[in-house]
Amino acid sequence: MSNRQAEILNSHFVNGNPIQKPFAAHLRQAVFGLGCFWGAERCFWETPGVFSTAVGYAGGQSPNPDYKQVCAGTTGHAEVVMVTFDPAVVSYAELLKVFWESHNPTQGARQGNDLGTQYRSAIYTTDDDQSVTAEESLTMYQSELKKAGLGQITTEVAPLEIFHYAEDYHQQYLAKNPSGYCGLHSTGVSCVF
Repeated sequence: MSNRQAEILNSHFVNGNPIQKPFAAHLRQAVFGLGCFWGAERCFWETPGVFSTAVGYAGGQSPNPDYKQVCAGTTGHAEVVMVTFDPAVVSYAELLKVFWESHNPTQGARQGNDLGTQYRSAIYTTDDDQSVTAEESLTMYQSELKKAGLGQITTEVAPLEIFHYAEDYHQQYLAKNPSGYCGLHSTGVSCVF
């Protein structure tokens, strides 16, 4: 975890649950990048079975990235959301369905008008089971996109090395700022995973 943990409130603005470890033993984490993390986070906190969400940075080289550095493209990190979920209520596969259906995973280093590697589509896995399931879902969703006449998925699938919490004002941003910007655009293609 990042040095920024002590600087953020450990309470989800929407539901009051903790957004930092330690979590109850039955809860699991998943990490997704699908463009600007403000809208991505909302997609997941609205999903039944999700205990809490937090936004941050993953997949880069900088040891303690901040928003300005990530947006400048100097750290290699993607904007991501960490989803803490109860697998007895919502499966990892169901979270992948939310992921695939909430953005366009064929755009490379962008989502809509948001340009830059920080907006890339990414799945950062926390164990071998997640890695296998993520790769299977990618293959299945690529087939659906092809049927719809859309291009190749550019989503990065890799083990999570470290999740760096974003600054406190980014956490649950669209709940704090209901008219705030959300750049997510779905392909409209259902994930039959």
